[in-house]
Amino acid sequence: MRIGLFIAAIVLIVFGAIWALQGLSIIGGSFMVGQTRWLYIGLITIVAGIGLLLFARTK
Repeated sequence: MRIGLFIAAIVLIVFGAIWALQGLSIIGGSFMVGQTRWLYIGLITIVAGIGLLLFARTK
């Protein structure tokens, strides 16, 4: 279960980073480019991933 939580946390962090970078127009190629809404969604997802990572570490 701990490994599954680590994998889920890493996936959340990676997807959040991609969404945030697309929101900042650094990564192109989708409808999310240049929309600040995706920057905020990405940042929230990164924070959730870090929280899950810390939870998995202490469990």
